[in-house]
Amino acid sequence: MRLNGRRQSSNFQDRRGGGTGSGLKIGGGIGAVVIAVIITWLSGGNPLDVLMQNAGQITYGGTQSAYTPTAQEEELATFSKQILAGTEDVWTELFARQGLEYEPPTLVLYTGSVNSGCGNATSQVGPFYCSADQSLYIDLSFFSDMRSTLGADGDFAYAYVIAHEVGHHVQYLLGTLTDAHERMSHLSEAEANRISVALELQADYYAGVWAHHDNKMFNSLEPGDIEEALDAAQKIGDDYLQKRAQGYAVPDSFTHGTSAQREQALKSGLRTGAFPQR
Repeated sequence: MRLNGRRQSSNFQDRRGGGTGSGLKIGGGIGAVVIAVIITWLSGGNPLDVLMQNAGQITYGGTQSAYTPTAQEEELATFSKQILAGTEDVWTELFARQGLEYEPPTLVLYTGSVNSGCGNATSQVGPFYCSADQSLYIDLSFFSDMRSTLGADGDFAYAYVIAHEVGHHVQYLLGTLTDAHERMSHLSEAEANRISVALELQADYYAGVWAHHDNKMFNSLEPGDIEEALDAAQKIGDDYLQKRAQGYAVPDSFTHGTSAQREQALKSGLRTGAFPQR
């Protein structure tokens, strides 16, 4: 991506060094919780749902320690703030076209563990959006994990991760997220999963919408960028991850959509740039 000279967002909190990587401590008999957390964060969703459902079985350790980021991590921090600034520029304009006001989220960078408005979390949960404090949380080590665990790499693939979480914030501002969670609370697991899939695919679509307009505003996309993001979308499909983890897929348990669906949602947003899609 072409980001030279781009501004960095000021909607930013640096909590790095506030926790350690030892974080998640597990009592006996809850291996399924660990598996659920791993699958959820690899799927790009909100593993706090898993953790909060199992409160009392999980505690968080780690102490405050001096922390000095590496040069590579500082580059990623700058990159993340530039991408967030791009989402602010795009969504502010798109909301204004609809007679709405965009209220940007806060980006919180942390290491090891963090206390959010949605509860405590460790870096094992991956990036997540918390509507309670309208913030997105990222331990930057996730990007190296993304490369080593999924084989998904590249600056636009990383930007897609951030833009997807901002997509959940857009859903929150439009009322989509709250309405969906209310409906899900009254449905069977399989029916609730279908609504979850729709939410995640819409967040993928919004990530594509952002990229479409960011490129129009700043000529930010370079050859190969779109392929990077589509490759990442393909590798976080429920079917891909379940087959990788257990050798087969269980469609009724899908919460984020298949690889084909996630790729299509992102491509649709990239192609049309159309908003809103409610």
